Amino acid sequence: MTVTLTEAAANKVLGLLANEDNAALNLRVFVSGGGCSGFQYGFTFDEDVKETDTVVESHGVRLLVDQMSLNLLQGAEIDYQSTLQGESFVIRNPNAASSCGCGKSFTPSGSGGGCANAGY
Repeated sequence: MTVTLTEAAANKVLGLLANEDNAALNLRVFVSGGGCSGFQYGFTFDEDVKETDTVVESHGVRLLVDQMSLNLLQGAEIDYQSTLQGESFVIRNPNAASSCGCGKSFTPSGSGGGCANAGY
């Protein structure tokens, strides 16, 4: 099982990619250290596919995920939601023991931490 996009997320990404006017661009999904929960999600457009990337096709979008990020995102689903509070990508990650209220950072299962330990 790898990372997947919902149809709503794919439609949003395809619309954003159309504005870039570069057919070689892919969506890179990654995890980096930071955020109040220890790790944070990131997205960028990238035309450079690295040898160690996992490439996933989902609803017409080509996702690139580096190996370290894949370990933390295995089985995750990326959605795009529009609510009264605004629009955003939402990641449902089965490897996250907890997430911050912002939804942009998480604590992996088995590592402790979380917003309660963020110091504010």
